[in-house]
Amino acid sequence: MILLAKTFKGLEEVLADELRELGATDVKVQRRAVRFQGDRALLYRANLNLRTASRVLMPVLTFEATDADEVYEQAKQVDWSQWMTVRTTFTIDSTVYSEQFRHSKYVTYRVKDAIADYWTEREGKRPNVNLTDPDLYVNVHIADRQVTLSLDSSGESLHKRGYRVAQTEAPLNEALAAGMLLLAGWRGQSDFYDFMCGSGTLLIEAALIAQNIGPGIFRKSFAFEKWRDFDRDLFEEIYNDDSRERPFNHHIYGSDAGYYAVQQALKNVREAGMQRFIDVRQIRMQELRDLHTEGALVVVNPPYGERLSRDKDVLRLYEDIGKCLKFQFTGATAWVLSSNEEALKCIGLKPSQRLHLLNGELDCRFNKYELFSGTRNEFVANRKQHEAKSPRPQDKQRQPSRHPKQKRPKQTKKND
Repeated sequence: MILLAKTFKGLEEVLADELRELGATDVKVQRRAVRFQGDRALLYRANLNLRTASRVLMPVLTFEATDADEVYEQAKQVDWSQWMTVRTTFTIDSTVYSEQFRHSKYVTYRVKDAIADYWTEREGKRPNVNLTDPDLYVNVHIADRQVTLSLDSSGESLHKRGYRVAQTEAPLNEALAAGMLLLAGWRGQSDFYDFMCGSGTLLIEAALIAQNIGPGIFRKSFAFEKWRDFDRDLFEEIYNDDSRERPFNHHIYGSDAGYYAVQQALKNVREAGMQRFIDVRQIRMQELRDLHTEGALVVVNPPYGERLSRDKDVLRLYEDIGKCLKFQFTGATAWVLSSNEEALKCIGLKPSQRLHLLNGELDCRFNKYELFSGTRNEFVANRKQHEAKSPRPQDKQRQPSRHPKQKRPKQTKKND
């Protein structure tokens, strides 16, 4: 069947790679989404394992229409009994990019009427709409005249993993954090540092990637678990399969100058069960000493300047970041995310790579810095010489490790 995974600007190719690794076929990158083909098992596996997706949709009907009444007629022809009963509550989310359809709310009402009338004609009763905790999530997407009706298999956005029990102001989106790490090439091959860790999102996502643990294991439920055709045995088998997990032989270090931020990070790390792999402490970045940084990865999401009192404060902060990277993380590779281009220049290091990402509504730069002692020309020459002498590393077979998560208990409730 055809499926669609939604994501965030700049992460489309990363998500496509994730899907191919899960076994998806006919993978096609679209605007903030990836279209692919797979079976029911892949639908379940995608929700459990995708790190950069916000939700996974299953299109049930695609057609052309010029007004909401045509949408109503088409939606009424769908065999809704495949996924729901008259006792199933539902909600509808509509996204409209069209001059023909000027009011997305009216489209929502007409699809709601179509589903209700389908059941009224079938059983003489209407299912109820539930906006807060529905059994079925229906998605309507209109681009010009093309209308796609889909079932949202995820429900609550997949970036809400379930491990975040505490947060600082404006925490980093979990899916964006995972995307940043994957773009930086992180697979758990070294030590990892974040010296402005906030509530610890980058630390926890780094630990999950390092062990190849699906981020969906922390969630209480997915929307597809309430579908009428839900295969509980298949899902339990997929959920409890840890054969893809791998050992992590390095360590993750987080720090922050703020006491409150560190306490929130520690709570989240404990909730995720990652205390064994993550250390968090309160310390200013200027005071970091005796770090084992050769070959390490550093990823930082500093303040962008919106809440600092004066422009010179944020510029001075980024100058300090640059000094910290150059003198305290020699031999490491660093990535910094920020929407403040002027402040990024104050880091004083030349980026070897610049990527564009969207953090909420903020257009950001994700810059890579290769940290070395001496001059850049010496570093480049030494690296080329080393690459010429070194044989290409071969992937080693590694035995999967057990994650300290509990087996998901089987539920006895049966579907209607």
